[in-house]
Amino acid sequence: MPANLLGFALTHPSHGIVFRTEVEETSMFWTKTFIPTLKESPEGAEIPSHVLMLRAGLINQVMAGAYTYLPLGMRSLRKAESIVRQEMDAAGAIELMMPSMSPIGLWEQTGRDEAFGDVLVRVELKRHNRKVTVVLGPTHEEIVTDLVAHHVSSYRQLPITLYQITPKFRNEERPRFGVLRTSEFLMKDAYSFDTSVDGLNRSYEAMYRAYCRIFDRCCLAYLPVEAESGPIGGDASHEFMVPAGNGEDKIVHCQMCGYAANLERAEIGSRQGSEAPTSLLPLQLVATPGVSTIEQVSNFLHCRPQDLIKTLIYLADGQPVAVLLRGDHEANENKIRRAFRAKEIALADPRTIEEVTGAPVGFAGPIGLKKDIPLIADYDVQYVRNGVTGANKADAHYCGVNLGRDFQVSQFADLRCAVDNDPCPRCSGSLRLRPAIEVGHVFKLGTKYSEALNARFLDTDEQLKPIIMGCYGIGINRILAALIETTHDENGIIWPVALAPYEVVVIPVNVTDERSREVATSLHDELSKAGIDVILDDRDVRAGVKFKDADLIGFPLRIVVGERGLAQGNVEIKWRWEKTAEMHRLENVAAVAAEWIREERKTGERFKAAVYRTTIGRDR
Repeated sequence: MPANLLGFALTHPSHGIVFRTEVEETSMFWTKTFIPTLKESPEGAEIPSHVLMLRAGLINQVMAGAYTYLPLGMRSLRKAESIVRQEMDAAGAIELMMPSMSPIGLWEQTGRDEAFGDVLVRVELKRHNRKVTVVLGPTHEEIVTDLVAHHVSSYRQLPITLYQITPKFRNEERPRFGVLRTSEFLMKDAYSFDTSVDGLNRSYEAMYRAYCRIFDRCCLAYLPVEAESGPIGGDASHEFMVPAGNGEDKIVHCQMCGYAANLERAEIGSRQGSEAPTSLLPLQLVATPGVSTIEQVSNFLHCRPQDLIKTLIYLADGQPVAVLLRGDHEANENKIRRAFRAKEIALADPRTIEEVTGAPVGFAGPIGLKKDIPLIADYDVQYVRNGVTGANKADAHYCGVNLGRDFQVSQFADLRCAVDNDPCPRCSGSLRLRPAIEVGHVFKLGTKYSEALNARFLDTDEQLKPIIMGCYGIGINRILAALIETTHDENGIIWPVALAPYEVVVIPVNVTDERSREVATSLHDELSKAGIDVILDDRDVRAGVKFKDADLIGFPLRIVVGERGLAQGNVEIKWRWEKTAEMHRLENVAAVAAEWIREERKTGERFKAAVYRTTIGRDR
């Protein structure tokens, strides 16, 4: 796998091909299109990407969680979509288009009708005096697996990877953050079908590398982070995260070695306790009426949360087990599941807790459990001296609790969620906890869906076996939102050439001046013929309004045609991310701009060197 390092790839050597992000037209006059920019921040917009997409006239809100993409937003969305399509095709994936609507029966076969719950959008259709329940797909595992089940029957037809770029639907209870959390969104989802785990590994690797190329080309400062693996097991799941101050997800990252993982997966390095020896206090039973939470107990007993040892009762594959954690730490149920080698893990119900502990919820402890059940502790518990635990009695806790003297555990394991400044599991560095935006996810499905939907193949020995699957998703809308969230300034969006709705904006300072208008139009036409995406701001408004709109929208390159400059045969040219402009001879400026744009399309080096250092760097 490529190293998990935050940053950009400067080139795309894997193909030896320079892709061109195609759009139907490369030129436009401002007065001939629809760009409703806003001066003020719209009410209800919470984060920069949401504010700027609305203000720059990229999107318009129809209702909570549903947006219209206006002409500029549509152009950027299509450019992101084109990059994804090119790299998926180059990786050998085959595009198709599946319906958004599917019968509820497919979802019942896999059990996801219940697993999704209210998130699944169900619609009742009336057909010939009967009602038919259909689902608006939040994802397409069921449909694509059913397709393969009907048309793939031999190992000779495998491996194959199918993908699509299509809208998805999820009933978000709290749509927020603009296009980051919506009820309808554009997604690229791909599914690989293989005859063996080795084949799945190859398909997975191909998609992983394609994702790296996609996000490199989109100029995103992303991190591939380790995530929870699928039913096959192993380190076979990665999320592609963009560190951002308003990200809804949390990741840990070691800048020393590059290790990165989401909180579900993050390992923690070797831990040590206090070097100062502590004398052991006698065990003492203390009445704590009505006091059961960590905060309540800490306040009541005048101790710190880290002095408490909390006892959590879980059901591991239906059997009760006990887990000990330090009071200030959060349980990681994926780690707990692995520690007990269970397929499923869930907190026990109140009745089970009382049967195991003899006390109601909130008073469990490792001393005197009523049932002999497996008891494991997080590594940090071994360093707690004179701790506080529940007493397995209502309204009572023990103080002066010490491991070894007062209770024993069957094993120690890494059972908690990582926190900021935890030791790195790969080197001597420290983990930093960071908010991030997920833009893609690759993981192994195994045979979960192929077995449920009877997608099988005959192997070389004529034995019928389930097809082994992988799943790979990218949120196209999220690419734009993550980019804007991390690359903007006080004036507006800062687009890379790869995703900008237009690469160049030509601004005549005084459009009523015939000479300025003619030169600006000539530059517009020349750039258009050279294959550059260019827009001419031909509005009869003040120059300051044009400059503010150009910065708000974030066109990468701005060419300003002014009467004073023209008198000397010069035209101003400026990159959006640079503070100062350059003056170029009129006869050369179109050729210079075209060459700069072509080069920036290939590498994005100017954008990365300037914006990554000044804007994204603040989130590092």
